[in-house]
Amino acid sequence: MRRERVPIVVLVLAAIGAAFFIVPLLGLIVRSPWRDAVTALTAPETVEALKLSLFASLSATAAGLVLGVPLAWLYARVEFPGRNLLRALTTLPMVLPPVVGGIALLLAFGRRGLVGSWLDSTFGITLPFTTAGVVMAETFVAMPFLILTVEAGLRSMDRRYEEAARTLGASRWRVFTRVTLPLIGPSLFAGAVLCWARALGEFGATITFAGNFPGVTQTMPLAVYLLLETNQERWLLCSARTGQERPPFFGPWRDWFHFAQATYGWTGRCLKTPPPVNMCRRSAGQSALCFRTTSFSRTSACLKTSPSASAHAAPRAKPQSK
Repeated sequence: MRRERVPIVVLVLAAIGAAFFIVPLLGLIVRSPWRDAVTALTAPETVEALKLSLFASLSATAAGLVLGVPLAWLYARVEFPGRNLLRALTTLPMVLPPVVGGIALLLAFGRRGLVGSWLDSTFGITLPFTTAGVVMAETFVAMPFLILTVEAGLRSMDRRYEEAARTLGASRWRVFTRVTLPLIGPSLFAGAVLCWARALGEFGATITFAGNFPGVTQTMPLAVYLLLETNQERWLLCSARTGQERPPFFGPWRDWFHFAQATYGWTGRCLKTPPPVNMCRRSAGQSALCFRTTSFSRTSACLKTSPSASAHAAPRAKPQSK
């Protein structure tokens, strides 16, 4: 059989597209200090963050399978009013900035959120800044990938096999488990892998809704960013291990994180004197002013003040004149 000749334009564009992915990964591998790799990658905090990342991402994938597959089947097989609108809302986390997704979770499941206040007052359940909050944040941003993939598999399969099984007396559950699931197996596997990969690399929604506490909510992407601020060499090694790059993390967004801790989740300790660190000045009009060091360690504090005083908190000391 004669081999078809590839057009030169397609070949050049494909080479550029491949280089777009290969060159950054090559730079990450070449620039990493591999002589210190064993020490850096076996450090207790690195191993702890990796274990938490695997646990949270696998839990998010399991939750996505349990909740996402029935939802995908509903979209593919049942016609009901508002189906397109519901599908659009389901896929919205895919296009929302992850930080916005975390803020939405805070406003819904925070201690003062729409549902979170009821959970806190009735059952004493607090989701923000906990390991369960990490799983929830990752599920929120990752499950749409599984839903869309499984829905596409359900729409493309031949339904005559299901109809033949029903005519032979099989129940709906038996048809679903013995006929439908094997037929959409590739789509189900692809959706689960996409969901797991998206959950494993999640940063914005996780740090906004769950925080960055070592051993509790600090996943591998968060640990990579923390190492980027404190230890450049270990950051490179952990990035090469997990495939994480530095996420955008700016001052105003950091201020929102401080305010969210004080308002919707974990408030930390309260001090009576202004601290010598940068404070969140966006909380004017609120009853709490939360600050944190830039390293995001476990220690944190919350300065309770009046709305009028929050805008003038932590004034700089004036040098005394001789």
